[in-house]
Amino acid sequence: MKVAVVSQTREPVGEIDVPAVVLAGPAREHLLYEAVRNQQANRRAGTAATKTKGFVSGGGKKPWKQKGTGRARAGSIRSPLWAGGGTIFGPQPRDYSYRLPRSARRASLCAALAARHRDGALTVIDRIALAEPKTKRMAEWLTGLKLGDGSVLVVLAEHDVAVERAARNLPHARVLCAAGLNVYDVLGHAQLVITRPALEQLVARLGDAGGAA
Repeated sequence: MKVAVVSQTREPVGEIDVPAVVLAGPAREHLLYEAVRNQQANRRAGTAATKTKGFVSGGGKKPWKQKGTGRARAGSIRSPLWAGGGTIFGPQPRDYSYRLPRSARRASLCAALAARHRDGALTVIDRIALAEPKTKRMAEWLTGLKLGDGSVLVVLAEHDVAVERAARNLPHARVLCAAGLNVYDVLGHAQLVITRPALEQLVARLGDAGGAA
């Protein structure tokens, strides 16, 4: 399939051939769900912790003798049954991350890109050229593309310090390299802007993902 390439003022400047599997694949909602869930799990710090009976301070002395008081047996005031006692089966530090199969990761990214293309929210531009690395210039550039007031994800072929610096103070704009493009960020932004070299990298990376997963 052919995808139009536009300039910074949204004037047509050409076309690029893209395999249908990358931008015209089926809507695989189950894969999108699994990919987002995987990314969120991998980002969890896993530092939540509660104190069990052995970690709560105090309670070293038996509250009362075992027999003869008429009360239930008790060995420590820090028992989980007591107020101020330890926690039973509470969360402990752990690693929540897990790995999706490579085919599932690639197929889910294709599905996310296809969803943005199907919604008319994907724009391919020939290049990004800012007069100076300032937020004002980046805002003017986005306005020239007529992307509206929604969030925008800009995908570059490689790191561009000027573009990244100009976009970092825009609350609804994010800049990523093609190598780091992921399902979570694609679905988390209303508009997707990809430079032609970045799309060529994605095609090389995802072009044979048909039938994966």
